[in-house]
Amino acid sequence: MKIIEGFRLRKLGKEHIIIGEGQQQVNFNKMVSLNETAAYLWYKLEGRDFTVEDMADLLCEEYEVDREVALEDSKKLAEKWLEADLISE
Repeated sequence: MKIIEGFRLRKLGKEHIIIGEGQQQVNFNKMVSLNETAAYLWYKLEGRDFTVEDMADLLCEEYEVDREVALEDSKKLAEKWLEADLISE
């Protein structure tokens, strides 16, 4: 998977918001807000190919979380990002 070019994560106050930049995202008419954990993953994954397993590894490195819980949470987040057309497979 990979984050689709043209999406950037910006911090607005205490909120982490994904915005579309450039011509490719001119029709992106929705706002996506991320919590701290999802924002951490976004920053770590920007500009690289990744898998759900990579996401889980990052969670385990940063937080005290069981690998299976991290993997399940990563799968759910990747599905949400795919549904929102923020990442490609």
